[in-house]
Amino acid sequence: MSKIRIYELSKEIGRSSKELITILEDEFGIKVKNHMSAIDEEDAELIKEMLSDDEKEAAVDKKDDENPSNIVEEYEEIVDNSIKVRKNRKIKNKAKDSEQNLNESVASADNDDRDVIEVDKTLTVKDLAEKLQKPTTEVIKQLMFMGVLAAINQEVDIETAKKVADKFNFDVVMKSDEQEKKELESEFEDEFEAEDAEESDKNLIKRPPVVTVMGHVDHGKTSLLDAIRKSSVTETEAGGITQHIGAYTVNVNGEKVTFLDTPGHEAFTAMRARGAQITDVVILVVAADDGIMPQTKEAINHCKAAKVPIVVAINKIDKPGANIDRVKQELSEEGLIAEDWGGDTVCVPVSARTKEGLDSLLEMTVLTSEILELKADPNRKAKGTVIEAKLDKGRGAVASLLVQNGTLHVGDSIIVGSTYGRIRAMFDDKGKKIKSAGPSVPVEILGLSDVPEAGDKFNVVKDEKTARNMADLRVEKLRNANLAAKHKVSLEDLYNQIKEGKVKELGIIIKADVQGSVEAVKQSLEKLSTAEVKVRVIHGAVGAITETDVSLASASNAIIIGFNVRPDNNASALAEKEDVDIKTYRVIYNAIDDIKSAMVGMLEPEFKEVIIGRAEIRQVYKISSIGTVAGCYVTNGKITRNSQVRIIRDGIVILEGELASLKRFKDDAKEVAQGFECGITIDKFNDEKEGDIIEAFEMQEIKVKENK
Repeated sequence: MSKIRIYELSKEIGRSSKELITILEDEFGIKVKNHMSAIDEEDAELIKEMLSDDEKEAAVDKKDDENPSNIVEEYEEIVDNSIKVRKNRKIKNKAKDSEQNLNESVASADNDDRDVIEVDKTLTVKDLAEKLQKPTTEVIKQLMFMGVLAAINQEVDIETAKKVADKFNFDVVMKSDEQEKKELESEFEDEFEAEDAEESDKNLIKRPPVVTVMGHVDHGKTSLLDAIRKSSVTETEAGGITQHIGAYTVNVNGEKVTFLDTPGHEAFTAMRARGAQITDVVILVVAADDGIMPQTKEAINHCKAAKVPIVVAINKIDKPGANIDRVKQELSEEGLIAEDWGGDTVCVPVSARTKEGLDSLLEMTVLTSEILELKADPNRKAKGTVIEAKLDKGRGAVASLLVQNGTLHVGDSIIVGSTYGRIRAMFDDKGKKIKSAGPSVPVEILGLSDVPEAGDKFNVVKDEKTARNMADLRVEKLRNANLAAKHKVSLEDLYNQIKEGKVKELGIIIKADVQGSVEAVKQSLEKLSTAEVKVRVIHGAVGAITETDVSLASASNAIIIGFNVRPDNNASALAEKEDVDIKTYRVIYNAIDDIKSAMVGMLEPEFKEVIIGRAEIRQVYKISSIGTVAGCYVTNGKITRNSQVRIIRDGIVILEGELASLKRFKDDAKEVAQGFECGITIDKFNDEKEGDIIEAFEMQEIKVKENK
């Protein structure tokens, strides 16, 4: 294809090279360096035609202003005079076309009933043609007249679409972002509903029941579950109290049953409520020597609200003070009348310690689930609920899911609340890698973009792009809801509220090792608000306490509560500098009691924890006669022989205990200062790893202040 230089073309059209270069860049999007640059002859012909059309229109407009009548005759005369080089036939045809276009434009101006089409921000030529109900060739022709060379599948912007639509007597209205999002969200929801509707009765098969163990703190829920699945979990929990939801599958008389173990203390109301919503049968554990307690009543209310059948396990019948009849009497006061008293509530006396009555309890649980006729379709796309979620340093976001319908496979794209991802790996309740999981099976998955909220619903979608789009929509929707519901955290806003309403406000930042604990602590603390003091949780997240948290606490005049997590060195230093109060706890109700006491002005702690030093484990040695020896380097402060210690791994407290020995070389040492190396063994603990932090602390007595 031959080319023509800019300066040659400028001579032909009677314009300067500089002017032509500007026109090419602004009007046609063709960038040229200088007057010696060359362009295709085809483009040059189009440019000449377009510039001649512009001159012609300018002349017509001028004549129209002078004499509105005889528009067509004047226009023909201008065309004849300005384009003498063209053949007469071409001139006549062009004039006729111009006359026709002009008449159409006049007619359209008189016509108020123009059709309106809705378009997105960008759309293809094909889409535009379909909306205008015109052949694609006609739309491309109009685009060429405008200097836009676009193929059928190329995108055009909204301004170009408006100009083309105007030629065909259409008005263009752009869809709002809100409308687009609503349509997209509706499309996703319709897809999920269609899957549910397509579910056929013939595909349904029997699924294992999901059983939740509930009850008051220390009534023996986890011990009972341990007796059932013959494993020990209680020993690993702080204070022997279950802190997180665990899900386990066991075989009962050849049938699989999934057990959820929800924490029993009232601080975990939210977690227990979620357990009741995803469960089929509830085992309510009541201690025979203790009877009905506040958290037992709370559990009964949750079960009634969720309309879940209850099987009562009267535990600890082997203890001397056990009184089964008193427990049944108290149950009847709550509306649960035992079967042997003429009611319909199954009550089974058991002992987790001696395993007495366990077979009968399991038999009654399976029987109750059989009456419900629980079924699911394993051939459809999986859906279910998040049991628990956490952030792991090595593996990223880790979520425990309960599949409620369908089958979940490794490689599936999944939308979980406002997060998304593709399942990279999947593990069962015993930590074994699996490739798929059917209905009522609890699994742990890797591959999510972020840590989901415990209790979020999950759905499998066709691809990761769909999951990401829907997650983005949900994130924006959630952010807008939060902005509407909550005010922005700032010193000025806080000061204005206190000044105007004279309300004392206690700001709290919560950091925990798993998401479920964050939610539970948040709800429990917010319930402590009174007329005098308002408790407001301004931030809650998973992970160690960082400098960012301390900065937020400083700016918002808040305190930081850490549950099973510790501040890093930088965060501790900044907290001391900014005078930010950081409280760390291993058992939740201690935190609640402290906040409650502080609010009523009665908190006068007898002891205060003082960090005296930190050491990093650089090397671990296994010695058969001694156990594990940690080769450490003291990074700050000092480590003393009689100090208490805690092991911190990735910001999470693994153990609190005492030193068994502290040595420098082969000699015992009373203390090791900063900058020195030492050997440490910890009493009854041999699982030290390189990179762990040993934090030494002591409890110092605080003198009681007199009220003035």
